[in-house]
Amino acid sequence: MHDDELEKDPNADDSEETDEIDADDASPDAEDDGGDEPRAKRRPVESIEPQDDRQRLALTFVKDVVREMGLDCTVVLRPCDEESPDEINIEIEGRDAGLAIGKKGQVLQALQFLTHRVVNRPGLDKRHVLVDAEGYRARRDASLAGMARRLGSQAVHEGKIITFEPMNPRDRRVVHMALAKFEGVITKSEGEGEDRRVQIIPVRRPTPTTAERENST
Repeated sequence: MHDDELEKDPNADDSEETDEIDADDASPDAEDDGGDEPRAKRRPVESIEPQDDRQRLALTFVKDVVREMGLDCTVVLRPCDEESPDEINIEIEGRDAGLAIGKKGQVLQALQFLTHRVVNRPGLDKRHVLVDAEGYRARRDASLAGMARRLGSQAVHEGKIITFEPMNPRDRRVVHMALAKFEGVITKSEGEGEDRRVQIIPVRRPTPTTAERENST
């Protein structure tokens, strides 16, 4: 079953109290909102030369947008993961990378959307495009996963369902994966389209029988 379609456990109770959580609260750090605070030094990003016309098109497009925005940044093409050999990974680095990220990643998300549209013209096989800046997406994924685990503990402790605000597919998957093996909860996605959100549902363990209690002592 796909991580984004996990079903609710029959022992979970629909009547339990719920909390709604905004995934954007997991923003990795304030400087990603376009602030001017200095960033910690990072290792240079490994870069490669474009291997095909669509990689070249994506790289050129992002470079042109960054230049038109007047940002002091470098744009490079990163190697693909072995699991996604056709993915086009672009990284933005430099003094103004925070402005390319924008508040809660909104500018970065818009840039990725536009690049995806440019690369995936009608009649061509779809290629996934990932545009990142200063490792923002990886840090945000880690922050979101950490928050999901904390909320998983809260759901178990308080015995109530915790519901995130609507999230994009990438963020939903991060939450599902973070709690896939988390004892005492399951996750499910509900809603349609842009209103789709994740629930963290505490699983009530059945009350042990007298014989089971005696055997455990």
